[in-house]
Amino acid sequence: MEIMVFFSLLLLVCSVSTNQTEADNEILDQQISSQQPCPQDIHAVLREMAVSLAEQKIEIRTLKQDNQEHVTKLERQMTELERQKSEIEQLKQQSKVKQVAFSASLLDQGYGYTGPFNVQITLVFKRVVTNIGNAYNPQTGIFIAPVRGAYHFEWHLHGHAYKSHPIAGVLFRNGEHIFLAFELQASGTVSTSCGTSLLLEPGDQVSLRLWANARIFDGFNHDTNFSGHLLFTM
Repeated sequence: MEIMVFFSLLLLVCSVSTNQTEADNEILDQQISSQQPCPQDIHAVLREMAVSLAEQKIEIRTLKQDNQEHVTKLERQMTELERQKSEIEQLKQQSKVKQVAFSASLLDQGYGYTGPFNVQITLVFKRVVTNIGNAYNPQTGIFIAPVRGAYHFEWHLHGHAYKSHPIAGVLFRNGEHIFLAFELQASGTVSTSCGTSLLLEPGDQVSLRLWANARIFDGFNHDTNFSGHLLFTM
């Protein structure tokens, strides 16, 4: 009797164990099956990825366009800044070159005659009273225009009468004969003067030449002199 009870209990345990094992296997199969996506899910994920990628591409293009616009705007601003700097420098330069004036007499010391010579010579006015802008060169006697504009020049020549030697000087612009101041008399003290306004380009040269066979005098009163100044720029 006891043996039969034991076998009955053993069969019951085996049956319960078998049923439990089958249940566990069924649950495991369901978990594995649930972890494997279906084709519809894969396509949906791929579509979402494609949409996301397209949106990212659009965003990248937009950022590139915005960046290019910023670069272009910055370049325009830099160009405008350079233009403004150039204008400021030009205004500064114009402000400086508007201040142009010189005045000088022939001899820097003592007194004496200059001339006569067989040909015209450039007079070098050595005693500089004023040379604002340094456009006049006391070493060469030549005035060089620093800027385009209208300039005014005057020259006064002094001497003593001599029947064969006039008091005369001619103004030249770049080798071009402009105006002549001339006086000739037989006796006494002689003076002559002239003035003119000229349109000059930057680098144009203006000088005064002693007329051929002329003779002039300069002394302590500095009677023989040459001067000029900028009237206005153009």
